[in-house]
Amino acid sequence: MKLPVIKHLTEFIEQNDVDYVLETIETLEALTEAPLKDEELDVIGELISNLYGAVEVDKLIKEGNSKKDALNMFMKRVLGAIDK
Repeated sequence: MKLPVIKHLTEFIEQNDVDYVLETIETLEALTEAPLKDEELDVIGELISNLYGAVEVDKLIKEGNSKKDALNMFMKRVLGAIDK
């Protein structure tokens, strides 16, 4: 996951709507069923994880957290999951 990408996508959600991102996730997930090279699947997987990250950060913001706090909370959660 790339924090700058998640931050940018969070701004996109603020300016537009989370549904655009959710539909993009669905489209990319459907694309993974196509006969693709491993490298291509890795890129799609990275995009999907960043999109899901932005959706989670958006939820934290809607719960009343500042954007900075929401991003920090999300990344701490991700890093905590990696450490385990």
